[in-house]
Amino acid sequence: MPFLPYFSLKRISIIPIFLILIGCSKPLIKESVVIQDCYDGDTCTTITGEKVRLACIDTPELKGKEADPIPAKAARDYLNGLVAGETLDIRRITKDRYGRTVAELSKDGMNIQERLVTVGLAKVYKKYANQCPWIQ
Repeated sequence: MPFLPYFSLKRISIIPIFLILIGCSKPLIKESVVIQDCYDGDTCTTITGEKVRLACIDTPELKGKEADPIPAKAARDYLNGLVAGETLDIRRITKDRYGRTVAELSKDGMNIQERLVTVGLAKVYKKYANQCPWIQ
């Protein structure tokens, strides 16, 4: 058996572990999307057709038995004014039961969800608040 210094064997055994860790980690590159438009105050569609549910917030409903159309339209219109046609950073969290991507969106460092809450057009969705660091 040829002689290999200890440090060479150690380095060789670390390389596969390092490669596995790199493959399992989330990318360090920020992901971005272009928003086509927003259906309501907490759901948008990208230009690629991805439906994005804004994480950790809730806005009034446009339709249904609990609809509150006036504040719902105000939230939708404000959100569209902020994001429609814009390139935004996205932090994807999960998928919801409707197949939408649940995510945080930000524009020029401004968290869109936090902004909607700050201006009074959305409330923190307490059931899922732990998913968004800005709420802590």
